[in-house]
Amino acid sequence: QKFVTPAKEFVKKYKPYFKKAQEYCLVFIVYTVFCKTFYNGSDVDVADVFLMIALQFVMLSFVMVLAWISLRVLFRNEPKLQAMGLFGCTHKTVAMGVPLINAIYEDNPMVGLYTLPLLVWHPMQLVLGTAVAPRVAAYVERREKELMNQEGQAGDVKEIDETV
Repeated sequence: QKFVTPAKEFVKKYKPYFKKAQEYCLVFIVYTVFCKTFYNGSDVDVADVFLMIALQFVMLSFVMVLAWISLRVLFRNEPKLQAMGLFGCTHKTVAMGVPLINAIYEDNPMVGLYTLPLLVWHPMQLVLGTAVAPRVAAYVERREKELMNQEGQAGDVKEIDETV
C-alpha cells in the first residue's frame, strides 16, 4: 500500500503521455502489418475490398438496428441507457483486435487483409454514429420528458386518491 499513492500520482501526471504512446504504438503495429502484406504481395482485387466495405456497412447497420430494438424492449424506461447501449453494443476496439489478429496470423502473408475489416469498422462506426447521434439525442430528451410527465400524472392520481 506504500506504492499505491505515488503510483496514482504518477499515472495522473503522465496519463496524456501514456495515451499518446499507446496511440503511436497502435499506428506502428498497423503500419508494419500493412507493410508486411504489401511487401509480400497479395492477389486481392480492389472490387473485393469495396465489397467487404459494403458488407460491413450492411452488417453494422443491421447490428445497430437489432441493438436498438433489443435495448428499447429491455430498458423501456431508461432512454440514456438505450442510447449508450446502441453504441456500446457495436463497438469494436482496434487496439485489442489488431495485435490479436497479428499474433494469430503472424506468419501469414495476408495478415494485413485480415485486419482490414477491423480497420474499416471503426471509421464506419464513427460516420454512422455521427449521422445517428442527433436523432438519438432528440429521442432521449423526448422520452425523458414523457417519463417525467407520466410520473407527474401518477403523483397527481395518488394525491386525489389520498384526499378521497
